[in-house]
Amino acid sequence: MSRTALRICPLCEATCGLSLTVEGARVTGARGDADDVFSQGFICPKGASFGEIDADPDRLTTPLVRRDGELVRATWAEAFDLIAARLPALTEEYGPNAVGVVLGNPNVHTMAGALYPPALLGALRTRNLFTASTLDQMPKHVSSGLLFGDPFAIPVPDLDRTEHLLLLGANPLESNGSLCTAPDFPGKLRALRRRGGTLTVVDPRRTRTAKLADRHVAIRPGTDALLLASIAHVLFEEKLTDLGALAAQVEGVPEVADALREFTPEAVGPACDVEPDEIRDIARELAAAPTAAVYGRIGSCTVEHGTLASWLVDVLNTLTGNLDRPGGALFPLSATDRAPRPAGPGKGFSLGRWRSRVGNHPEVKSELPLAALAEEIETPGEGRIRALIVSAANPVLSAPDGDRLDRALAGLDFMVSIDPYLNETSLHADVVLPPPPPSQSAHFDFAFNGFAVRNQVRYTRPAVPLAEGRMDECEIHARLVLAVSGLHGAEPEAVDATVVERTLARAVDDPHSPVHGRDATELAARLTGAGGPERRLDLMLRLGPYGDGFGADPDGLTLERVLAHPHGIDLGELKPRLAQVIRTRSGRVELLPAPVAADLPRLRAALGERPAALVLVGRRHLRSNNSWLHNIPALNGGSNRCTLQIHPEDAARLGLADGAGVRITADGGAVAAPVEITDSVRRGVVSLPHGWGHSRPGSRLGVAAGRPGVNVNQLLDGSRIDPLSGTSVLNGFPVELVPLS
Repeated sequence: MSRTALRICPLCEATCGLSLTVEGARVTGARGDADDVFSQGFICPKGASFGEIDADPDRLTTPLVRRDGELVRATWAEAFDLIAARLPALTEEYGPNAVGVVLGNPNVHTMAGALYPPALLGALRTRNLFTASTLDQMPKHVSSGLLFGDPFAIPVPDLDRTEHLLLLGANPLESNGSLCTAPDFPGKLRALRRRGGTLTVVDPRRTRTAKLADRHVAIRPGTDALLLASIAHVLFEEKLTDLGALAAQVEGVPEVADALREFTPEAVGPACDVEPDEIRDIARELAAAPTAAVYGRIGSCTVEHGTLASWLVDVLNTLTGNLDRPGGALFPLSATDRAPRPAGPGKGFSLGRWRSRVGNHPEVKSELPLAALAEEIETPGEGRIRALIVSAANPVLSAPDGDRLDRALAGLDFMVSIDPYLNETSLHADVVLPPPPPSQSAHFDFAFNGFAVRNQVRYTRPAVPLAEGRMDECEIHARLVLAVSGLHGAEPEAVDATVVERTLARAVDDPHSPVHGRDATELAARLTGAGGPERRLDLMLRLGPYGDGFGADPDGLTLERVLAHPHGIDLGELKPRLAQVIRTRSGRVELLPAPVAADLPRLRAALGERPAALVLVGRRHLRSNNSWLHNIPALNGGSNRCTLQIHPEDAARLGLADGAGVRITADGGAVAAPVEITDSVRRGVVSLPHGWGHSRPGSRLGVAAGRPGVNVNQLLDGSRIDPLSGTSVLNGFPVELVPLS
């Protein structure tokens, strides 16, 4: 007999509500939950394929351990016994930095990935942390940290109310959005057009999003910061700035005007390949709009000036008075965020508190560039990474020069991987710990609710009971923490209990907390939930901005109240709250932070650089998400292909035929791919998608291996890095093409 069960989709940042059809222990169908307070029935092809993803026969069902050089099936006890025997001994002999940690993008799509890595890092005490952030979003964290004092204070466009959206380096009709959690992002853009608003898309490709726009600016890749600087210059030159209510909360406006004096449309236009008059028109339209928002993502982040571009996005939002304004760019308030504190100065945000051992890369948000991982493993000497814990990451495909990293991983003393697949990275592990399918896991979006275009709270328990022999993903992470911290064998709830105890101890000592002065033990006893993770969620909800404060607000949120609303609770539209957000040392928006000012000469120098004849950009597909989903037949096919797109004129000039092979060469090496001739990409630009290259021996991805594609990141050697954020330059780098006979 079939039944229905609700589940928040974990496959992209849109976090849509799903209604699953379940027969026995198998998901046989998925549709959008029409009653979901946030997504209201929207679903994309990824969500519709939930059942196929859940039942993928290549998913690992038991742990694997390496014996005599081979990975073989093992019990959970054997896997954790081996970790407890090896990792603490390595840190005892070589120090805590001998262990590195790599956290991949899927961590923010699971409860376990949000709750347990801080405890793991605390137990290891290593400074060698690498995450997917330095392959995509770190520039935005850095610019927000410098502007507002908090790297997670990222304003999002108020899509439902704005009258003008300037969108750079983003293709939400394919990606569903990023650092802007918005179910049915395409529908929101169409609604903007229907109500008479304006959509301007800046992208070197005529994407599905660009086709929807009122204005498509086919910019030269990598020059987004130059274009934004010139738009700001025009605002100052033509006296179009109007901070409005922001004026008293912002410092550094005259300094920004002076710093951008040289970025005239005439100077910038040739570098961007955008006419000066069009730059002026964009600036004037932005300033004249009743409300407006500027939004930039991957294409403007993973370039040589990614942090400056991210900074300039919010400089423009500020100069036009649209920061922290309905219809502009607003700061979401998640139900598990900290309750608002009184306005005032904070600790601010610092860069480079330590540096990497080999490349001397500064830390950013306690992370080092993922592009530096291989050298930290390969280079002998004190502090060399000898062991690695990789959670939901596949850097052999996602980071530059995967071949080098592939060789480096083979030389580790020990490696642990938390991954459902034996993929290009996890095949190097000594222990592989597979989480269960998503239907068997509870879900709460700790990360993405902080970037949501509407405040809401939703939680779904597992749709299907945990299968025999499986281990809950939260328990896997908790047992890993215990294994590396010398507490192997303790109950996993001990990790959660420790976090609860420490959190409540801080809360009762905090004069701004709703539980100030109360008994922490008594409060802990009042927590509800089926296990440690739910108790922690209950704690965060109760202490959060909408929480009951353990009785202080009887109408506030608790886990029990959220469970009583299976389709979620709407917490209202985004509201201005800049004063609550600011944590800079000055207590104001610092519009020209010193690290940004120090990097601007590099941008000025770009005005005089001769552009490369041919540069490469990546691209996204609605049925793909990095390297995750290429093993799903329904998502791997049709137009989701690993081809090199090239403009007809460039193809003719280079003697390339549609469907024929081409050799692509750049800093890090060469790959070969089939040619796809299309005028959707501008002249001088070619496009190869990210996340492909499933051809390494030893991986167990049958569908992906049958249609492997090539790894675009193998074209890079890791030397191209945005200096402020440590983010790899994955877009806008020069390439050479040679036809394959």
